[in-house]
Amino acid sequence: MDQFKGQARLPKFAVPKRYDLTLKPDLTACRFAGSVAVDLNIVAATSFIVLNAAELSITNASVSFTNRDSSKVLKPSSVALFEDDEILVLEFPETVPIGLGVLAIQFEGTLNDRMKGFYRRQVLVGSLCTYEHNGEKKNMAVTQFEPADARRCFPCWDEPACKATFKITLDVPSELIALSNMPIVEEKNDGNFKTVSYQESPIMSTYLVAVVVGLFDYVEDHTSDGVKVRVYCQIGKTNQGKFALHVAVKTLELFKDYFATPYSLPKLDMIAIPDFAAGAMENYGLVTYRETALLYDDQHSAAANKQRVATVVAHELAHQWFGNLVTMEWWTHLWLNEGFATWVSYLATDSLFPEWKIWSQFLDEITAGLKLDGLAESHPIEVEINHAGEIDEIFDAISYRKGASVIRMLQSYLGAEPFQRSLASYIKKYAGSNAKTEDLWAALEEGSGEPVNKIMTTWTKQQGYPVVSVKATDQKLEFNQSRFLSSGAQGEGQWIVPITLSFGSYDVRKNFLLQTKSETLDVKEFLGTSIEDKGVNSWIKLNVDQTGFYRVKYDELLATKLRYAVEKQLLTATDRFGVLDDLYALCVARQESLTSLINLMGAYRDEVDYVVLSNLITISYKIESISADAVPDLLEHLKQFFINLFQPTAERLGWDPKPGESHLDAMLRGEILTALALFGHDLTLDEASRRFQAFLEDRNTPLLPPDIRKAAYVAVMQRASKSNRLGYDSLLKIYRESDLSQEKTRILGSLASSPDPDLILEVLNFLLTSEVRNQDVVFGLPSSREGRDVAWAWLKENWETLLKAYGSGFLITRFVGATVSPFATFEKAKEIEEFFATRGKPSIARTLKQSLERVSINANLVESVKNEKDLADTVKELAYKKY
Repeated sequence: MDQFKGQARLPKFAVPKRYDLTLKPDLTACRFAGSVAVDLNIVAATSFIVLNAAELSITNASVSFTNRDSSKVLKPSSVALFEDDEILVLEFPETVPIGLGVLAIQFEGTLNDRMKGFYRRQVLVGSLCTYEHNGEKKNMAVTQFEPADARRCFPCWDEPACKATFKITLDVPSELIALSNMPIVEEKNDGNFKTVSYQESPIMSTYLVAVVVGLFDYVEDHTSDGVKVRVYCQIGKTNQGKFALHVAVKTLELFKDYFATPYSLPKLDMIAIPDFAAGAMENYGLVTYRETALLYDDQHSAAANKQRVATVVAHELAHQWFGNLVTMEWWTHLWLNEGFATWVSYLATDSLFPEWKIWSQFLDEITAGLKLDGLAESHPIEVEINHAGEIDEIFDAISYRKGASVIRMLQSYLGAEPFQRSLASYIKKYAGSNAKTEDLWAALEEGSGEPVNKIMTTWTKQQGYPVVSVKATDQKLEFNQSRFLSSGAQGEGQWIVPITLSFGSYDVRKNFLLQTKSETLDVKEFLGTSIEDKGVNSWIKLNVDQTGFYRVKYDELLATKLRYAVEKQLLTATDRFGVLDDLYALCVARQESLTSLINLMGAYRDEVDYVVLSNLITISYKIESISADAVPDLLEHLKQFFINLFQPTAERLGWDPKPGESHLDAMLRGEILTALALFGHDLTLDEASRRFQAFLEDRNTPLLPPDIRKAAYVAVMQRASKSNRLGYDSLLKIYRESDLSQEKTRILGSLASSPDPDLILEVLNFLLTSEVRNQDVVFGLPSSREGRDVAWAWLKENWETLLKAYGSGFLITRFVGATVSPFATFEKAKEIEEFFATRGKPSIARTLKQSLERVSINANLVESVKNEKDLADTVKELAYKKY
């Protein structure tokens, strides 16, 4: 049997075709029993059957065969469960014959408390999957099988390529609702219990199987072609499900047209789970969500919450085609699922809510992808997976955000119509089966006539991305590409880069593929005139509308002209965003100075666009943190510069929503006021305090609408301390009284923003009490410079507790990343490395390396900023400049 240990993939002796699965959860004892009969095709003579199982007790097993002459039942001579590899090996006393057979297994397991596999409430730390009903606590049972946890619920071939049909039966308490992927076909009551049988599913992968058992209400609607859609939620919250229901019905209809293929199941259920590790999970026909990603409250949810519900619902429903109907062959191709669903969720949301201008916010996806992929410890989009324990870490910004960004880049290059037509062809060809990245490229190549595979292989199989440097002479533009690394190091790599170029006007454009390290463009031939003849309007912007996944570095002349174009708002908002974001990245990599970045930021004082201002705020926080380490004497001047930068927008928007104002202004108001509070703007802090007091006295006061509550909470915490804890205690009171998940996470995200280390420690200890759900603890981790030492000491002290609660899922990586990354000294990096040397786990290995690399990048940047001669004069001049 030992020959099966340590293998990444299951052997191919047997192929599952159909599962007949019965589960009986005991929500009081927190255990379950089950049986599964798997129709198998034995394709190679063997005396072993090897499949996946973990944390299960096998009570009985057999394999039976029937042919025209006889039937035969074989009992295994030995049954071994290798927990490290999560495989179950059945050895038989004779060779199992080639042909069709049925493998029958009975088993038992525990409804665990780790938000994976088949799980339930957690007694010690939180109230996991426990909710209140009529004053009683009731348990619920939920499945979360992606990426590789179906094996914790039933023995199975737990790999995406091992698709089969599923006939599921549940034995549950008669008062509870029991949901699965398919509609109910029969329900038999027997006193306190009932047996619920479901229609057999179409062919699908094990990670998409789902079961939920509990007490719920629901709202219901139908698509135009008769698909029943329901949103399930806790009793009493059905009104909060209506917005997601509307989005789901419209999105199913939109995707039916876009993919030229109807939704393939007779019903779609979406359910809000009180405790859920991920944001949502696309189980076929039964999509599970965090409450914050599905429920929307008209009175207490912010505009940003509404947008999140829309994009997450669209993302999960895209998976019903791209992932569920056509499934990746192995986790190496995870990005096919997640990158595509991320991209197409923007397409759907833009169609439903064009006034949100959601494509401008796609820039945040691109930036997050660029940020992670600028690390040497990044990974290619297509990443080799050798063990199930490695899968969790690739559910990251590379698979989702870089994946989505290169799809957008390709769609922009090929054109929307050929891209859509080719996708529809791909879905039709691989429906019900599995596909690899190359299969998608082949379909797009056939539909467009472009060398898609040649271009895109440089983006998916190769780690990183290029910085394209552009230099102008009177007659020519010289382009060079090299790998961009945030460390400033020289990187290897070469890409086929779709270059888009505007010259002084968006009417004057040039597109070409940069296929070599360098290329020269004859400008006079292109424009009919020289660069200098165009004068001040000779600005040149590469990567028009930021559709390409690369950075751009301009020579000094071109950078000066772009700064002028930004100041005069000659560029689109997306291009103003791009100019800023590229210079910031180059500054972090020490290829440009902080002084030049501050100068450029000054050109954005009249900025009005949401996405540009939001990025300015994010960059400001980073500059403040680095400067506090590098040049602390400049910190107050720097804060004053940021206050001057954002005050015009705050004055334009005011504190109160205006009739008919845009969705983007509603989101921007909260972000701007939060920034002013964090930079210590006294007028903002005073007004926030006044409004917060009114809210304490009346939760329905119009003085503190949802969009500015986070700003008020952060402002209150700026003046809170261990000795002046009134604001902190008041926030805790609101937290305890609210039953809205969005409000609770809003408060958790504000509590640790106090500058008092003693109070931050109290917040961190509060996170580990039963008052905070396991899923929400990461929202309370401090992001401030003042909190980083406290958080690190707390993490070390509580590491074993955290590892026990989160160590087998991806949430543990959030603790490591959030706590380690803010540091900025090589000494601290060494200390962190030494701590984890004896405490490392495969599930955090990649995250730890990435976090330590960020510490090194920060440390080098701090040293660089210390040596900038003109920085102090520039900051002081801009901080007190009169406009």
